[in-house]
Amino acid sequence: MKILFVSDLVTQQLENAAHMRRRYSDVELVVSCGDMPSGYLEFITSVLSVPLFYVCGNHDIHYEERPPGGINLHRRILEYKGLTFVGLEGSMRYNKEPLQYSDRDMASMVWKFGFPLWFRRMRGIGVDVFVTHSPAKGIHDLPDLTHTGFKSFLKFMDRHKPRYMVHGHVHTYDNRVQTITQYKETCIMNVYPFKVLDIEPVVRGTK
Repeated sequence: MKILFVSDLVTQQLENAAHMRRRYSDVELVVSCGDMPSGYLEFITSVLSVPLFYVCGNHDIHYEERPPGGINLHRRILEYKGLTFVGLEGSMRYNKEPLQYSDRDMASMVWKFGFPLWFRRMRGIGVDVFVTHSPAKGIHDLPDLTHTGFKSFLKFMDRHKPRYMVHGHVHTYDNRVQTITQYKETCIMNVYPFKVLDIEPVVRGTK
């Protein structure tokens, strides 16, 4: 299944309906990693006639008044066309605004996934795509507090072994900056500003 991931930046390529229909006609799902205008997400999904999954970025406080027309993945486990998605929103806390968390807060949310994901794994169902706004600690993050990654995301990958972790939040303008990293069994991707991945379901044994 081809999935269009977007994050953090409105781009001209995805504002042109004719170009999108021509270039992305085979996309079956749009996933936002946060900090995206609701109207922009609604335009993309309406042009492509596909569903939207999203997590909120630290700047998406306007979603309370106008959420995008899709499914919020935050703290959810969701299956779609044979793929399992798990999502966590927000960034490291750097002021008193919403959609920011301490690593302890995020660790609590990661811990609460433990039993339901373990139970699914016993039935041979693993996590295919771990969707976040922020990166994991030490992988694609930056030294300033705002863009520091969460240690608890490393714990999530250690325990649940998602095939992919996709995030945004860290803007990359230099092609020499690493945006794809293999961490144990997980391929981590910074999808800023957008990326198309072709992800197919796999048959898993129990672990």
